Amino acid sequence: MSHRNFIWICLLPLVVVTAAFFLLPMAQLLAVGAGGSRGMSAYLAIITEPRYRATLINTVVLAAATTIATLVIATIAGLFLQRHRFPGRAVLIAMLTFPLAFPGVVVGFLIILLAGRQGLIGAITAAVTGEKVVFAYSIFGLFLGYLYFSIPRVILTVMAAVQKLDIGLEEAARSLGASPWAVQRDVVLPALGPAFVASGAIAFATAMGAFGTAFTLATNIDVLPMLIYTEFTLAANFAISAALSIGLGVIAWAILALARSMSGGAVAAAG
Repeated sequence: MSHRNFIWICLLPLVVVTAAFFLLPMAQLLAVGAGGSRGMSAYLAIITEPRYRATLINTVVLAAATTIATLVIATIAGLFLQRHRFPGRAVLIAMLTFPLAFPGVVVGFLIILLAGRQGLIGAITAAVTGEKVVFAYSIFGLFLGYLYFSIPRVILTVMAAVQKLDIGLEEAARSLGASPWAVQRDVVLPALGPAFVASGAIAFATAMGAFGTAFTLATNIDVLPMLIYTEFTLAANFAISAALSIGLGVIAWAILALARSMSGGAVAAAG
């Protein structure tokens, strides 16, 4: 067998999977989106229609807020867990990564148990102040749900990046008189830049397309996954739901492509 034939045989499974699970479904989705009464203008509805535009803004703002909060929390926790050894550390890491096993519906259910009408926070506030605090079904409840399943995805990346940092650079900075905060600000955080970009992009894209948690909690706020679901199932508006799906996919793809280009041009300080 020639080398050329061997390469084509190895590529055949990739070609089949790409065509069957990406190219053909996306082509059909594009055709359905353009096949409605609006034609190609359906793809502009996500920007021109006030309801769709407001939903897009809600989704992007929520995903961005989730990404920022996740990066802050995961960076602090990841630095501490990677640099310190203490009894129960393995159990704590397992607990922080346990939400990876949960589907979005279970995450939403946990937020309801925490801040729903019969939740723990409502019971405590009703006993203390006489007024029940319920926010599970608001944008803040959805934010907590997204944060819950985003932190494990980011903290593992941050911990892996921290493990590869060159400790000698930090020691050199301290020997030159840099304060602990200056070392973190000028040495550690810049070196973790590629990890921040890569994990942040994944967190953003995941929050943009998360459906299970939104399905459970998004009763007082519109986000794109729920809007697509209602247009498809309740209104039977297949063209608009397909066009909105393409718009959501393009935004997430653009963020991931930007992250790849940014992280590819930076090099972390590694030993």
